[in-house]
Order: sequence, then structure tokens, then C-alpha cells
Amino acid sequence: MAEGLAGRRILVVEDESLVAMLMETILEDMGCIPVGAFATVDEALTEIAEDTPLDAALLDVNVAGREVFPVAEALKARGVPFVFSTGYGEGGLPDAWRGQATIQKPFTENAIRAALFKAMGVADV
Repeated sequence: MAEGLAGRRILVVEDESLVAMLMETILEDMGCIPVGAFATVDEALTEIAEDTPLDAALLDVNVAGREVFPVAEALKARGVPFVFSTGYGEGGLPDAWRGQATIQKPFTENAIRAALFKAMGVADV
């Protein structure tokens, strides 16, 4: 269990079911509470609009053929930190989103933990 993340509610937006299940398992192993996984941008936006309590989010950049940036904008407006997940790494992001915490697929549990710590401003212990 990763101290600093225990009990944190993490939104998961990922359209590939196996990847989503892996993310949920990794989050649970770190003591987090996965919210989702949502397989479309619209489902995720609905969840965010309902003011569901969230501590952070993991966002697949390409979700069912749509870019996830409307979800990122909604989270940013709520002050919820997030991490992009993409096969292209940070270099595949538009300039406006460069510098945002990003994990490259395939990812490891350590990569997810480090990116969440970075995004949330939590000291890695």
C-alpha cells in the first residue's frame, strides 16, 4: 500500500477493458478507491458534473476514438489533478498539455504511483 495514496478516490477513464482492469487493480493495491472505469468521454463528463468526490484521475488520451481533453478541462476547472495515459508518452500530447503528469503505455505500478504523487503534489515515501 502506498502511503499518501491510501483512501484516495481516483477517476479512471480508459476504453480498453483489460487496461482499465489493470489500472483498477494497481490502484486498489496502492490503497486507492477507483472511480469508474469509464469507457467514454461523455460518461466521464457526466460523473464529473455530478460533483463526485475525486482526489485525482487517470485519463487515457484516446478514449473510444475521442480525445479526453474535455474531461481534463472539467477536472482542471474543479481543481482535480490528473495523469494522462498514452502509448505516445508526453511527446504525443498537444503543446497546451505538455508538462502534465503523463504515463506511457505499457506502464508499471511504479509509474502510476510516481505520476499520481507528482500530479497530487504528495511526497513519495
